[in-house]
Amino acid sequence: MTFSRLVSIGFGLGLLRPAPGTWGSAGAIAVGLVIDRYLGAPVLVLAAILATFAGIWACHAELRDRPGADPSEIVIDEVAGQWLALSFPAMAFWFRGWETWMPYPGWVAAFLFFRLFDIWKPWLIRKADERADWMGVMLDDLLAGLAAGIAVIVAGGIAHGVLM
Repeated sequence: MTFSRLVSIGFGLGLLRPAPGTWGSAGAIAVGLVIDRYLGAPVLVLAAILATFAGIWACHAELRDRPGADPSEIVIDEVAGQWLALSFPAMAFWFRGWETWMPYPGWVAAFLFFRLFDIWKPWLIRKADERADWMGVMLDDLLAGLAAGIAVIVAGGIAHGVLM
């Protein structure tokens, strides 16, 4: 197995069935929470950036000769997108001086909103997915992660600002 293949399948998460994308996201949440807790939110942001570049490289290597392919076992895009979404509540807590485990509503919301936008694919996310190339594989999940991160912050603001 090539290293690009290993990266693209999320070091094996993409081989889990059913719903490999959900497994990729769940694995990303678990590792992301450990990174956030022990290394800090800025390192999680750096990990999201590194996963994005690793995903672009791996997807290009794995899919350059397969135009239009988006194999379900490729989940590095979910890892990068999920870490991007998780970075929003992580940084919000970090800016407020939170140094312990991220409270569950933040990471659960990041997971649920990311899966929602990744599956539903509204507007720009759908446009990125329609590219049908290796860059589209990454781009739709990054946009879903961005939308999910914004949704988490908005939901947190509503829950803590309006409801309390």
